[in-house]
Amino acid sequence: MTDSPQEEGLVLNGLTKILGGRVIIDNLHLVVKKGEMVSLLGPSGCGKTTTLRMIAGFLIPDKGDIVLNGKDVTTIGPEKRPSAMVFQNYALWPHMTVFGNVAYPLKVRKLAKPEIEKRVHEALAMVNLMHHKDSRPGQISGGEQQRVALARALVQEPDILLLDEPLSNLDAKLRVKVREDIRDLQRRLGITTVIVTHDQDEALSISDRIAVMNNGKIEQFSTPQELYDRPETEYVANFIGSLNHIQGGFADGQVISGTEVVGIRPEDVHFSTEQVPGSYPATVQLVVPRGHFCEVYLKRADVELHAFISLDVPLAGTSGFVKINKALIYKDGKLVRVA
Repeated sequence: MTDSPQEEGLVLNGLTKILGGRVIIDNLHLVVKKGEMVSLLGPSGCGKTTTLRMIAGFLIPDKGDIVLNGKDVTTIGPEKRPSAMVFQNYALWPHMTVFGNVAYPLKVRKLAKPEIEKRVHEALAMVNLMHHKDSRPGQISGGEQQRVALARALVQEPDILLLDEPLSNLDAKLRVKVREDIRDLQRRLGITTVIVTHDQDEALSISDRIAVMNNGKIEQFSTPQELYDRPETEYVANFIGSLNHIQGGFADGQVISGTEVVGIRPEDVHFSTEQVPGSYPATVQLVVPRGHFCEVYLKRADVELHAFISLDVPLAGTSGFVKINKALIYKDGKLVRVA
C-alpha cells in the first residue's frame, strides 16, 4: 500500500548521485509522511549525509526527483526550499549572541524587526533558552549550542527539518537528554523531520521509521520494532542490535548442520541449570557485567552463543541447558523464515 499524496511530506524518487567518479547514491526511493520523524541510519560512507544534502539543496542529484509537500524542488537552491538544516558542528557565529544567531536567517530574508523579535523569542522559548538570549556561543554548553542551532532552524518555520548527526559532539549522558528534547519538540510541532545518524540506539529511540542504508541504497525501511524483530537482510540484522551469527541450520529449537545462516538475538537465548523441553546442554565460558544485565558466553559442542541475563547470573564454568526462543534464518543474505 502506498501513501496518499496528502500524507507525503517528502518523496525521493530514484535519486542517484555520482561524486569523484563513484556512485554514492544508487536509485534511491523513500517516502516520508507529513509529521513523521525518519532516521537515515548506516555506517560512514553509506550515503546518508549525501542524501540529506540533496534533500536540503546543497547537492543536485544526477538522476531522480525530490518532492516536498507535493512540490518538485529537485533543482531549487537551499535558500528557496521550505527546509531548514541543523549541521553536525552547529555552524554558530561566535561573535553573535544567541539571539543574533537565531535571528540571522530572518535578517537575510529582510523581515521586519518586530516580526524577527517575535519569532526569535518563540523559537528560543521552544528550546528553553530565553535566559541565554544575550550570551555568546562560547559562554554556553555544547548541549545549549545544539539547541541554539535547532532554534535557528525552527525560526524559519520550515516544512521539513533536516538534522545531520546533531548529537555527535555531545557526551553520552547529554546526548540522551538532548535527543529526548528533540523528539519531544518534534512531536509537539508535528514537523516532518529527517535525521542522519550512525548510532543505532539514537535511531531506535526517536524515530517513527528508520531507513537502514548500505552502499547508497536502502536495505530496509521500517519501524524500529520491525527492524529489530524481523530484519529483512543479514546486513540489517547485524547492524541493528546484537546478534549470534551461526553458519548452519535450525530445527526443533537447535542449531544443526546446514547451508543457511542462523541469527539469534542474545535475549532469545535462555540459560538454566535445569533442563526444560527443547533445551540442550551448554557450559558458561565467560560472564561480562554490562550494568543492569550481564552478557554470558555459552558453548555447546561446536556452537557458541552469547546471552543477555539480568537475574540469577551463572558463574563461569557452570553447566546447564540452553533454549533458543527465536531464530532468524537467512539464505543468500535474505530472511527466509523466523523459527
